[in-house]
Order: sequence, then C-alpha cells, then structure tokens
Amino acid sequence: MQSPDTTERRHLKTLLIGSLLAAAPLMAAAQGNYQQQHTGQGTFYGYGGGGNCSFPQPTGILTAAMNTADYNTAQACGACIEVTNLNTQQSTVVRVDDRCPECAPGDVDLSQEAFAKISPLGAGRIPISWKYVSCTPPAAKLYFKEGSSQWWAGVQVRDHRGPVASLGYRASGSGGTFTSLGREMYNYFIAPSGMGAGPYDIQVTDVFGQQITATGVALAVTTEIDLGLQFPQVLPSPGSPSGGGGNTGGAVPATTAIGVDNDWGQGYCSTVTVTNPNPTPLTWTVSFPVAGTTYTSWNAAVSQSGGTVTASGVSWNQVLQAGASTSFGFCANR
Repeated sequence: MQSPDTTERRHLKTLLIGSLLAAAPLMAAAQGNYQQQHTGQGTFYGYGGGGNCSFPQPTGILTAAMNTADYNTAQACGACIEVTNLNTQQSTVVRVDDRCPECAPGDVDLSQEAFAKISPLGAGRIPISWKYVSCTPPAAKLYFKEGSSQWWAGVQVRDHRGPVASLGYRASGSGGTFTSLGREMYNYFIAPSGMGAGPYDIQVTDVFGQQITATGVALAVTTEIDLGLQFPQVLPSPGSPSGGGGNTGGAVPATTAIGVDNDWGQGYCSTVTVTNPNPTPLTWTVSFPVAGTTYTSWNAAVSQSGGTVTASGVSWNQVLQAGASTSFGFCANR
C-alpha cells in the first residue's frame, strides 16, 4: 500500500526523476549532521499543504522543503530549522514539511511566507546557512494512516521536539522485544503484515538515541493520539548558538533513553539511561517531561517542577567518561 507524493510543485517531472537518481548516494552522508551548521541556496515556492512528509495543512507555522540528501528518507520531517540569509543576517524558523527533489545538498526551498521573512521575494535565490533547532510542541503524537488495520498499518510521529530516527512496537504489556518498522519517503513507518489488533506499546527513538515509550496505545485510525511524552531537548533553542539539557563539562548535552519497566495504570516505574556523547568527560544534568508525579527515585538526585523532571548524578556516577553511560530510575503516580 503506497501513498503518492501529492505536492504541487513547479518543477518538471524529468528533472525530478534525474535528481532522485543523482541524490541516492548522498543520503547516507547526510546522517549525523544534526548538530552542524549547513550552507546552501535558499529559494521559495507556493506551498499549500500536501507535502511529501504527509502532514496536514499547517496553521500558524512557517514551513520549508528539504533537499533530498538532508531529507534522508523522511528523517527530517517535522524537524525545525533556523534559516539565515547570509546577505542580511535575517533569520526565520521553519518546520520541514516537504522534500525538494531538485535541490542540491544544503539547499532549502522555503514556503513563500517564510522566504519573505528574510528576503524580498524579488531576490528569488539567496545564500543561506541553517541549523536544526528544537521544536516547541509540549507532547509528541501518533497518527495511524487511513486504511490501517490489524493486517496492515502505517504509523506517523508528529509534534516531536527533534528529528525521529525509528519506531518500534510490541503487544502492550507483553514485555517482548520491540519490532522495528521501515520508513517510507512519505513519512510513515509501515507494518506490511500489520501490528495485530492492539493495544500496543510504541517506542520512538530520535536521532540522538533518546527514546520515549508509550503504553496501551489503541489502533485509532486517522486520529491524532497525544502521547503525553516529549523528547528531552538536545538541539539549541531558536536564536541560540548552542543549548539543550542544562549539562556542563561538554560541548554536547547528555542523551537519555527512557523506558517503562512496570505500568499498573495508576502509576509506573521507568529506567533512564544517560550517555555522554562527547570525546571528553561530562558532569551531567538532564531534564525531561513526565506524566504524573514522581514519588521515589534511585541512583540520581531527582526533582520535579510541573511536568518536568530534572536529574543529576550522585557521587559515584555524576561524571561520565567519553562515550560512557549510567542509569537511574524513578516511579510516578498518574
């Protein structure tokens, strides 16, 4: 079951096909560039929804189409980037909603409204730099594609803070291994033989290795399912040269992977794995959203403010060596 690219673009079909073939070897090289500054050319087009990322028509946000190399088989979909006009140093933040097949690596095709924020439309093409920044939605969502059933399913992640790398599922409460789903260019993770009748435990992993796990997810077709969970911030906030996570002692914040160990409906217990991605030691502090109120923790100093938990290491694990990991746990009442 396939979904066509419904984007209405001004580009010729023959140019599109040729660009796809030329860009294929570049896709692997695009991976791992989420904390670097990119440069290229900025253009614009009349976007009215229906982009290759298969999101609904946007309201209240600016959008852009990403070149095929950095689109990276839809991995850029839903991510936010800050684009700067190198002629004027004016910047704007956009969400990646579409793919620009004929754009060279580093190029971004902005919606007309986004381009107008940083340049007169008459310029047509401008030199730009851009970087990934943290999106601001409070919680990630899931969306099952029309036609999904226990025998075939397409699942999309929406409103995530940073780029999503993978999605896996298992029967809810089974404690089994998560089955990973392949991703299509139109930004759905596909289960060709279905996922069963549900409910499911769904585990979503971002490009930094951080995980959120939602339990008891029902198969609700064409309905946005609010997970009540969000990835910790790693990417900088818009307008910041760097940021995320409140860590010290390293250029890049610690990453976290959060898994639910036991869930009894009115509460749950989780294990959080913290990893130092830097080539030097890191004294770590991490913050992440939680559902409910924490009442106990171990192997870390944990505090909660509203729906956010902040944790830092204790005497024996507060400093992580390069590439090292440690784990702590907490329980919360819903």
